[in-house]
Amino acid sequence: MAFEEDRPKMEQNETVKMPSFADVGPPKFADPYKAREYFKGRLVLAFRIFAKHGFDEGVAGHITLRDPVEPTSFWVNPFGVAWATLTADDLILVNKEGTVVDGGRVRLLNAAAYMIHHAVHEARPDVMCVAHSHSIYGRAFCTLGRDLDIITQDSCAFYNDIALYNQFKGIVLASEEGHAIAQALGSKKAALLQNHGLLTCGKTIESTIFWFMSLERSCHAQLLADAAAGGRGTETVKIAHDDAAETYKMVGSELAGWFSAKPEFDIMEFESQPGSKYGSYLSKKNGY
Repeated sequence: MAFEEDRPKMEQNETVKMPSFADVGPPKFADPYKAREYFKGRLVLAFRIFAKHGFDEGVAGHITLRDPVEPTSFWVNPFGVAWATLTADDLILVNKEGTVVDGGRVRLLNAAAYMIHHAVHEARPDVMCVAHSHSIYGRAFCTLGRDLDIITQDSCAFYNDIALYNQFKGIVLASEEGHAIAQALGSKKAALLQNHGLLTCGKTIESTIFWFMSLERSCHAQLLADAAAGGRGTETVKIAHDDAAETYKMVGSELAGWFSAKPEFDIMEFESQPGSKYGSYLSKKNGY
């Protein structure tokens, strides 16, 4: 144990240097087929994480992975299969025309998943993963038709990086609305879909999932803060633009999102081994 007198003394106004992430990041693959198998496993873990946090609402919601082999296609959950029990074998591969061309025994495709996710993947070639579900606090916040306030350190991850899609036309079954959502999203990492829910995207599965979880909690925090402030006849304190911009550099980058999701994925991987409640998440074809 280090005693106070043993600790190095800091000069006044001296700042602590954050650790370097130069050697940290998602794995890279030379073989796209190996990448496909690895990322399908990560996608299944993402679904199980969403199920654990209660982000599933009946059969609504979807997370997609751009296929490393055929980048105009994406992997998604089969319609109606419980997220908590998904394995890599269950995922279905959907081409740009909306046809299921590979996958598990259940090959039902949620039409809304195709309309939204195809449009986003097509408009954003930089994006590997897109997530959307009807989580409770995000859904509640999206009824307000307003932007997210930057009132916490965590919400700074969305400073100038979240869109508001301010219309609702029912279940997204037309390509026009899917493209309208993609257009509203633009180059941002997240969108608030009015009367609908949250949507996030990223260059990795992990960052996409962390942005969704963080945005859900930021919506929750703002709902609580606004209610408390309203009850006192006051307003919440907004973070200054310069401070929000500086904080964004630390917490809003792709690498920050990937790294922040690591504990959730590590825990879910541990909880998804053979013999666990819902069994292994990996492909049974490979002996798991």
